[in-house]
Amino acid sequence: MSDVKIGAYICQGCGLSDRLDTAQLAQVAQRDAKAAMVKEHEFLCSEAGVKMIQDDIDNEGVNRVAICACSRRAKTEAFNFEGVAITRANLREGVIWVRPDTDEARETTQDMADDYVRMAVVEAKHASPPSPNQETSYTRDILVVGGGVSGMTAALEASRAGYPVTIVEKTGALGGHAARAWKGIPMHAPYSDPADNIVADLIAKVEADGNITVHLNATLSRTDGAPGRFIAHISTESGSTTEAKFGAIVQASGYRDYDANELPELGYGKLPNVVTQAELDLMAKEANGAPLKTKDGKDVNSVVFVQCAGQRSDKEGHLPYCSGHCCLTSIKQAMYFKDANPDIDTNVIYTDLRTPGAGGEDFYRSGQKKGVTFTKGQVNEVSAEGDHLAVKFKDMILDEDAVEAADLVVLATGMVPNSGVDIEAIAKPAEEEAEEVEDIDISQIELPVESILNLSYRQGPDLPHLKYGFNDSHFICFPYETRRTGIYTTGPVRRPMDAQQAMDDATGAALKAIQAVENAGLGRAAHPRSGDLSFPSFRREGCTQCKRCTVECPFGAIDEDEERYPKFNEARCRRCGTCMGACPVRVISFENYSVDTVGQQLKNIDIPDEFEEKPRILVLACENDAYPALDMAGMNKVEYSAFARIIPVRCLGSVNLIWITDAMNSGYDGVILMGCQKGENYQCHFVKGSEIAHVRMSKVDDTLQSLSLEPERVATYEIAITDIERAPKLINDMAETIEKIGMSPFKF
Repeated sequence: MSDVKIGAYICQGCGLSDRLDTAQLAQVAQRDAKAAMVKEHEFLCSEAGVKMIQDDIDNEGVNRVAICACSRRAKTEAFNFEGVAITRANLREGVIWVRPDTDEARETTQDMADDYVRMAVVEAKHASPPSPNQETSYTRDILVVGGGVSGMTAALEASRAGYPVTIVEKTGALGGHAARAWKGIPMHAPYSDPADNIVADLIAKVEADGNITVHLNATLSRTDGAPGRFIAHISTESGSTTEAKFGAIVQASGYRDYDANELPELGYGKLPNVVTQAELDLMAKEANGAPLKTKDGKDVNSVVFVQCAGQRSDKEGHLPYCSGHCCLTSIKQAMYFKDANPDIDTNVIYTDLRTPGAGGEDFYRSGQKKGVTFTKGQVNEVSAEGDHLAVKFKDMILDEDAVEAADLVVLATGMVPNSGVDIEAIAKPAEEEAEEVEDIDISQIELPVESILNLSYRQGPDLPHLKYGFNDSHFICFPYETRRTGIYTTGPVRRPMDAQQAMDDATGAALKAIQAVENAGLGRAAHPRSGDLSFPSFRREGCTQCKRCTVECPFGAIDEDEERYPKFNEARCRRCGTCMGACPVRVISFENYSVDTVGQQLKNIDIPDEFEEKPRILVLACENDAYPALDMAGMNKVEYSAFARIIPVRCLGSVNLIWITDAMNSGYDGVILMGCQKGENYQCHFVKGSEIAHVRMSKVDDTLQSLSLEPERVATYEIAITDIERAPKLINDMAETIEKIGMSPFKF
């Protein structure tokens, strides 16, 4: 590190010089942390302050910059210096704004600031300016898997932006499920009548677009590579296979209809005049405006629509969720009858009527005006009685059993996603049979169901599922993104939705695919650390081939080479550092984030001896939710203990247990880990990081007991970005716990 030259720059603005001895901070940076150049400035983020730093970089050889001012989340554009490693000491939000402005607090407030300056300079010493991977050749072509409304919309939007697109459709025609409908739900005002089906227009636009190539009767037999350089093997029914390169993939594989044969109590399969919504639309399409008749050719004088047929139900074999479009579809289909003959009785029996979208309520009101009846009830049975069908239901308004006669019954049966293999469900029994989870290679397991993408990834051939078979995506922050970087889901394969929502969804997925292509071409990370040039590397000679990094990576970014060493695919990597946290021998690191950049920070704070009665609490806070919550606590002047020292981490999944051990051995009295919400409704930006960290930390108790330390000294919490009161309270609670159980015996 002989070429390292650190410049430490201390700001006096925003009240810092009023509350802190900035001259002392400069002395700490130079004397204790060994910064080569230390300067104070009245406003570092001003044009003059930024110029001062840039001049030192250009003329004085400074290649590591420690900004001692505000939070690393503030003034990012001002402090964006190319070609140098940049660290931040949070003196504003993290010190003066969370401490009282009193004479009694001045000493401990200064102690906090001194430590944060040391930490920033030491972090800079052990960080390197990240540079892009040299393997940045890429293609701008985008692959869309599925030729329904979602797929065609994604293709058209990407093409309009200037990107070549290939659509792979497994059937012999474009259009998907929507092509079977006679009319559609209106997408424009006045939302009063069924609209013309949009599919024909979409197909015409796709066929006329010279930037879009379509493969019909085709599937993906294999998908290799990474963002910017995916290699897809497109196989057709004839047996031919075409190999093509793509920069990103949009999976728009749609859905299949729920099997109504699972509903014998509703007469399906036994009574010919009990049909599904999809079947009724085919009947209407065939009639093409003529009056709809029963399957035995009789006139329809009464029709009943049964909502949530096999949906929103906990019964075995039923769908536990709402399929999103069914209520609007029943209203549309009821209008088929009313528009042809207002005298036909049409009754929609529902438990909860849901009409999402801008025009949903207007469309419902239009149905009422046309004479469609809406009855709040729960249908229990459909049977034949003479020449009619008897629909038996519980009237939920009158709280009594009722029966309605009908010539035709239409079941709203819902959608099941075409999401491919549930790789995690496949892995569980394999893990139970294996002696070591690390030895599991899902890609080698025989698949019981059809795969959509046939990925060659070690972690399996398809995208992980989130719930009910829908593909996983971050439902709050990154709704299109999956756990496979550069592959984006859209439409009903991601969540239940109607055609309008699917088109909006597809536009977003196409734009994200374009972003992934361009990031890959520049060697940059995708979401959520978009633009990050760093990527993981490892010391091969120290690797024990334990497989933990390949198994725990949330994004399938790590494969194995011929000798079974980790093979990092930097374009797949989201830069979360989970692999770094998983590595027991600590050989994985990033240029600007490593075991040392964090480990040296926690080792270089001042640890008072036990007689000073100044405990030290290490807080490892996720940069995505916990650290912003603590920043906002400062903005709101929510106070917390002066004995806390906060280090932001990329993800709780990146926390290596050596940091906990080092902290305890260094004399810290307590350690708090703050990560995002995990589990079914996860908010972790890196999906599994927080969950993995909780599993690791569950094993810390044994380590603490071996050191004769109380388990209360280490705590792990789930923090939301809105926890601006709770996060400081947890720090204060730890300070109270330490006061009760006493200082660490490891102080020296």
